[in-house]
Amino acid sequence: MTDSWSVASRTFTSRLIVGTGKYKDFEQNAAAVAASGAEIVTVAVRRVNVSDPSAPMLTDYIDPKKVTYLPNTAGCFNADDAIRTLRLAREAGGWDLVKLEVLGEAKTLYPNMRETLEATEVLAREGFLPMVYCVDDPIAAKQLEDAGAVAVMPLGAPIGSGLGIQNRVTIRLIVEGASVPVLVDAGVGTASDAAVAMELGCDGVLMNTAIAEARDPVRMARAMKLAVEAGRDAYLSGRMGLRKYADPSSPLAGLI
Repeated sequence: MTDSWSVASRTFTSRLIVGTGKYKDFEQNAAAVAASGAEIVTVAVRRVNVSDPSAPMLTDYIDPKKVTYLPNTAGCFNADDAIRTLRLAREAGGWDLVKLEVLGEAKTLYPNMRETLEATEVLAREGFLPMVYCVDDPIAAKQLEDAGAVAVMPLGAPIGSGLGIQNRVTIRLIVEGASVPVLVDAGVGTASDAAVAMELGCDGVLMNTAIAEARDPVRMARAMKLAVEAGRDAYLSGRMGLRKYADPSSPLAGLI
C-alpha cells in the first residue's frame, strides 16, 4: 500500500528529506540521495551553486525535474536576510516551496523564534510556501502555522549534533496539535533516531549531517530510508501498551 503525505498540495511517497551539504563532492551527494529514496533535497542557496554554470553545479548531479529542490536560508540570523535570500532563490529558480530557518546565534544554532515568526508572515503574504524550522515548543509551532507555515519542523536536538530526539513529549504534542505536516529537523544521528521520530507520528524527517558525515554515507542513507519506513509502519500499527510488570506470552494456567 502506498503511504503518501502532502505539503502545500504536493504529494510525496518518501518521508525522508535529505540535505546537500558536507559531502565530499556532488557525486557522493547524488549517490546518497538515490540510496535514501528521498524526493526532496534541501539546498542552502547562499552556499550551494545552483545557478553559476562556470562552476560545478548541483543540478548537474541531482536532477531538479526528478527531485524537488527545497531552498533554505541556512546561515541567516535575522528575518530580513532570510526573506532576501528566498526572494533571490525564487528569481533564480522559480521556487515557492521553501525552508525557512532564522538562527539565534552560532554556538547552538537554535532558531530565533521572534525573527522566524516575522519572516514567516512576510513570506506567506508574498506567496511563498514556507516550511519552518522551529524550537520543539507546541505553542510556537501553532503560532507559525497561524502565520502561514505550510509545515512546521521542530528540532530534535541542535543542528549537526547527532544527539537524537531529546524531548519526545513536546514533539508528540506538536504532532497532536498541528493541522499541517510536522517533520523533525535537526539532531538525528543514526537510524534509530529517525525511527523514533516516525513512531511519534511525525510526517517526515529531515537530515544532513547524519548521512554526510557517516563513514559510508551511501549505506547510511539506505539505513535511514529503511528506518523511516519501519518507524512509520510501527506508528500506523499502534504499539502495545506499557506495563509496570511482566505479562507472559503464554498462559501460566494449565501447565503440565
